[in-house]
Amino acid sequence: MSRLFNQPVSEATGHAAQLFGAIKGAIGMVPNAYAAIGNNSPVALEAALNLDAALGKSSLSAKEIEVIKLAVSQDAGCDYCLAAHTLMGGKAGLSKDAIKGVRHGQAVGDARIDALATFVHTVVSTSGDVPANVLLAVKQAGYSDAQIVDTLLAVASITFTNLFNRVNVTKLDFPAAD
Repeated sequence: MSRLFNQPVSEATGHAAQLFGAIKGAIGMVPNAYAAIGNNSPVALEAALNLDAALGKSSLSAKEIEVIKLAVSQDAGCDYCLAAHTLMGGKAGLSKDAIKGVRHGQAVGDARIDALATFVHTVVSTSGDVPANVLLAVKQAGYSDAQIVDTLLAVASITFTNLFNRVNVTKLDFPAAD
């Protein structure tokens, strides 16, 4: 059960209703997280959607974005985002084994993906400067400085929804992650 204000998407008005209409037109449904965010702050929902749209134009592939979102969501303990991005990761080309490996910091047999996941886990699970060897490893795996910056943008994007869903305890509308 949601902890924050929530109402059926069909009862939304104004800017929230416009955003919900656009989401439904694009993907056929309004996920519970987007509904709850938009019901409380259409500005926050619009910002989150714009951030994801920017990521879609970034130097990262859809697969890489899902690796980042899975790693961050695992470290944050966000069941909702793990469910959503397990589904999206599969659609982006990650196998079930790769999804589990990325989440749990285990090698998945792809040096680029492994280095990216290690970098992300380190960024979100430590404080202070990121160790030079972790940054060097992601660069040696072939990631450019632009891709590293875009990775941090993806971390920021998923961190917002992780935090929201952990506060709200958003009800799953995707299959639960293993």
